[in-house]
Amino acid sequence: MARHFISIADLSVQELKYLVDRGIAFKKAIRAGNYNYADFNKSASLKGQQIPLLFSKRSTRTRISSEGAITYLGGSPMFLGRDDIQLGVNESFYDTTKVVSSMTSAIIARVGPHSEIQELATHSRVPVINALCEKYHPMQAVADMITIKETFGKFEGLKVAWVGDANNVVHDLALACVKLGIDISVATPVQYPVSDEIVNLVAQNANNASMTVTTSPVDAVKNADVIVTDTWISMGQESEKVQKLKEFAGFQVTEALGANAKPGWKFMHCLPRHNEEVDDEVFYGDRSVVFEEAENRLYSAISVIEGFVINKGKII
Repeated sequence: MARHFISIADLSVQELKYLVDRGIAFKKAIRAGNYNYADFNKSASLKGQQIPLLFSKRSTRTRISSEGAITYLGGSPMFLGRDDIQLGVNESFYDTTKVVSSMTSAIIARVGPHSEIQELATHSRVPVINALCEKYHPMQAVADMITIKETFGKFEGLKVAWVGDANNVVHDLALACVKLGIDISVATPVQYPVSDEIVNLVAQNANNASMTVTTSPVDAVKNADVIVTDTWISMGQESEKVQKLKEFAGFQVTEALGANAKPGWKFMHCLPRHNEEVDDEVFYGDRSVVFEEAENRLYSAISVIEGFVINKGKII
């Protein structure tokens, strides 16, 4: 039976550490200009294999990083967007999954409701990798851990502060943090709390670290090493923008807010960014590692695809 990657909860602590370190190793080799996959794995690659990207939502970083990763590993990516294949519209999820998984080596899916990625995983004979659903975004979390490891050289003893919406990105970010010994404090408006389900799941995955939740950005960033935010208005929520901007008043990341964090704090954002979430001074300043974080999406994708597809889920 294929092993799927739906959320960070699917990984052990050691597997997550390995994927992070593996991604960093790929990055060093590729940046040095001497990348050769045979140097990393003598026995296997994706040569002769096709991996479809089933994307029902638009994407920049996820598409580029996924297609690039498959190519670096020797395979052929096949992009199937909303105009190419309509999951659950002209054909049932079950039928589509059975057909696609019979012809390919894995499925990388960027979908809507969590139930869609679950259905793909239930019926696929090949690994399903979650490239985003409304509940989780594990590939982003691996890239974020690569960025933190590169920036600080460690995980244990750090504190991450999330200031914004309780969305799919923070769900997997929190899971990754507590697995690796990083405390995380999550500040959201009172109207958008972290669900009890996620609070309990994070607690179950904690490894000498914890998550705290608050409605105060100032409290969340106190003594933080990293401040993270994300878009407040996701795709499909444009009609809610005016109301959401009122509800998120006071949640913009600025130097004034960061004065409550540690002096050397860094800023992260998975992009795309809007000015109401973080001002230009922080986003384009020396504290920001957002573009390094974005580049690391490629290396996280390489390590994840290698682990779940080439190595068939036997990551370590």
